[in-house]
Amino acid sequence: MTRRAVPVGLVIAAAAADGAGFHGLAFYALLLAVPAAAVAALEAFGRVLDGADEHLHALLWTIVLLLVVVGAAARAPAVTEGAVPTAARSALLACLAVFCVQAVVAAAAEFRSR
Repeated sequence: MTRRAVPVGLVIAAAAADGAGFHGLAFYALLLAVPAAAVAALEAFGRVLDGADEHLHALLWTIVLLLVVVGAAARAPAVTEGAVPTAARSALLACLAVFCVQAVVAAAAEFRSR
């Protein structure tokens, strides 16, 4: 559970830093989120290989990893300028949307199990 919370927290911190105008801090938060998202994606994929029926979670974590890498890569050239490229902002917002989808899927699974 903690392994999944770290990339979520880092992406939310990046969004908050962007909103406050600290675009350099947002870049570094996204840069730290890359290995954290990779660990979460590999963990989800490992659970699928172990026989768990969590294909959707593995796919969503893979999408999160892709979006975080794209967001960090798009920001890298502009980090010294204090500007945020449109692709980086879109990747960050899409990543937050995927987290919302993950939350809804997890909540639905929890309600079905009760």
